[in-house]
Amino acid sequence: MAKKAQTVFVCSECGYESPKWIGQCICGAWNSFSEERISDTSASGAMAAKNRGRKTAKPASIKNITSSEEERLDTGIGELNRVLGGGIVKGSLTLISGEPGIGKSTIILQTAAAIANKYGKVLYVSGEESQEQIRIRADRIGGLAEDLFVLSEMEVEAIVDTIAQEEPVFFIIDSIQTLYSNQLTSAAGSVSQVRACTAEIMRIAKEKNIPAFIVAHVTKSGELAGPKIVEHLVDTVLNFVGERNHGFRILRSFKNRFGNTSEIGAFEMSQEGLKEINDLSSSLLEESSQGEGGAVTTAVYEGSRPLLLEVQALVVNSGLGFSRRSSIGIDQGRLNMIIAVLEKKTGLNLMSSDVYVNVAGGIKPEGTGIDLAAAIAIYSAAAGKPVRCKETLIVGELGLTGELRGVPQPERVAGEAVRMGFKRIILPMKNKQKWTSKEEIEVLGAANIMEAVKIALQD
Repeated sequence: MAKKAQTVFVCSECGYESPKWIGQCICGAWNSFSEERISDTSASGAMAAKNRGRKTAKPASIKNITSSEEERLDTGIGELNRVLGGGIVKGSLTLISGEPGIGKSTIILQTAAAIANKYGKVLYVSGEESQEQIRIRADRIGGLAEDLFVLSEMEVEAIVDTIAQEEPVFFIIDSIQTLYSNQLTSAAGSVSQVRACTAEIMRIAKEKNIPAFIVAHVTKSGELAGPKIVEHLVDTVLNFVGERNHGFRILRSFKNRFGNTSEIGAFEMSQEGLKEINDLSSSLLEESSQGEGGAVTTAVYEGSRPLLLEVQALVVNSGLGFSRRSSIGIDQGRLNMIIAVLEKKTGLNLMSSDVYVNVAGGIKPEGTGIDLAAAIAIYSAAAGKPVRCKETLIVGELGLTGELRGVPQPERVAGEAVRMGFKRIILPMKNKQKWTSKEEIEVLGAANIMEAVKIALQD
């Protein structure tokens, strides 16, 4: 007897199902519904069958629940361990995303080989490549291991059965958008398929206490493809970013139930695969333009380590009748605010000028600690005045009234600056008043943007 199918409309943002199409979802998203056909066996009938005979779970007092440090697997890659919080937690589900060709498959294959060599059987499931293609890539990056097994399969039920039979210590799904469930009639990659397949993978990972990596695609805007509910299901969400025509790659954690969500890992893409960059500040400043107009060195605190980087600005007369503002690495709205404060508080006229700001190295730092450096870089480029001392580090948040707000961990930033050969650091006055570091570096404080400009730039 043929399976009956029903039509539902599924929101791509939250996964909400509606029997009819509606313009706005309950999550607030507009025009986010797509039509899906779901068989009856996967709906309430199947759920009711599972519920029959199930034992009722009993709650337990939190004081009676034993707690211990979660057991982790060493990935064999120090930067990946850092981002994950010390390694892969058993039974955890990690989602890794990134643009095509950025290195997702490379890093997970290197991780799979390292874990297979150290702990035992690892299962690599690919719905995009054949076993021969994976072997060719493994030969190139040195990812061969006796206990690394490869499976080319797209049906999630078959994958789950294989995992249950083989019982690997770690498994990888590449990628979740290629999988499909035979209980659903919709195409692979649809909202309902991605959600159902992720739920099945999570179930087997939790039941067997096996850690898993899931690879996901991203949209043209750089956001994770598929329903947002997938991000809520998994334990960790990692994002791989970088320019494909450059070797520099950054792995950032956006969600981590077992570690810091601000950590980043640095890699360099080579013919032999991804190589770790342990001294990230040196790599970002090795082609520094210190001493030139429009170039300012600043620092941000990423996770557990300070990171030095360079902010560059270019100010030119607009030839189009209207001025342009463009930024790479800094939020566009933040850049507009910085320019407005500069014009209001320093008298700098940028109405007829194009302003371009770039954070060298392709880094997109979080937080507002580079506001002051961006403002000084723009003023320096417009006035043609370089920073007075090229071994100067500038850190601070800029307020709408022109005041400078304090930044976290200034002493640790100063320690990194001294290691990199810097002699001066310009900070908000609030940070200088609480200064406790004994590092051999000149500390200069500024209360507002005008004071910072006078201290930083040559006469």
